[in-house]
Amino acid sequence: MIESTIAELLPQVATAAACRTLGLPRATWYRHHRQPPPPPPRPERQPRPQPRALSEVERGQLLGVLHAPEHVDEAPATVYAKLLDQGTSLGSVATMYRLLRQHDEVRERRRQAVHPAAKKPELLATRPNQVWSGDITKLLGPEQWTYYYVYVIIDIYSRYVVGWLLARAERALLAERLLADTIQKPQVEPHTLVIHADRGSSMASKPVAFLLADLGVTKSHSRPHVSNDHPYSESQFTTLKYRPNFPDRFGSFEDARSFCQRFFAWYNHEHRHSGIASHIPADLPSGRAGRLQRQRAATLDLAYLAHSERFVRKPPRPLALPAAAWINPPQEDSISTAI
Repeated sequence: MIESTIAELLPQVATAAACRTLGLPRATWYRHHRQPPPPPPRPERQPRPQPRALSEVERGQLLGVLHAPEHVDEAPATVYAKLLDQGTSLGSVATMYRLLRQHDEVRERRRQAVHPAAKKPELLATRPNQVWSGDITKLLGPEQWTYYYVYVIIDIYSRYVVGWLLARAERALLAERLLADTIQKPQVEPHTLVIHADRGSSMASKPVAFLLADLGVTKSHSRPHVSNDHPYSESQFTTLKYRPNFPDRFGSFEDARSFCQRFFAWYNHEHRHSGIASHIPADLPSGRAGRLQRQRAATLDLAYLAHSERFVRKPPRPLALPAAAWINPPQEDSISTAI
């Protein structure tokens, strides 16, 4: 407080008079407000030469040997050994590498394959039987290194499993057979269906590609090592393997088949899926979802009329059915750029 008052008086009176008037020692004022002089610039320190380093003449001599026709295509370790055999030592192997690196002469000589970036799949489904997702997962058998393979095709809009197959091996022929049988079931219109799969040997095989082309079905594949491109199948497999009665191992092939039959019947006709407003997958292809939505809305309206005080913000509404199901929806910045 005293110092601020002195600062206000300084333009009108001297510093000594202001300090004497307010009872503050002048030395205290100067000590608190003295600006120290800037430090003198420090001279730049020159790096000290390494006494063990090669001289410029020795460096040039060693580089000339490495560039010689008989050594230009040899590794520094080979050159070092040959020089020792000749009774010459111009530098260590590490020194040779350091000298070559300074001249940008240590690099990969072979031509490197540069693969173009894989295109991100962007698939949209606004109704059932527009986009299917197919994948294969393993089930542990009764013994070590024994597996059973579940081929599953799921409709990404309704989450309905349209086809599945349990086999003892992963084969392109089995995937082709499952796709052929499944595509004919729901009366899919030609050239309206897209089947998305990963790049496994079965789903990406030529027999499957030829079959889809003959049936007028567009194929789509995930990018290599990108699990986000296959979310619906991965989520469905998680539901399969996290069921309470899913065993650590299946006792036999028949045991695994019986489990899959019960599971897929439950998944399609009893499982309440959060991605489709807690409906069962069979509600959407059959058209029951719209009727059930109206029934849910009427029930909530009655609850609101009976106890409106319990709903503070707004009247309750049932969860809305998704308008679309995406695999990698386009980003907003890419949409604005395209426009």
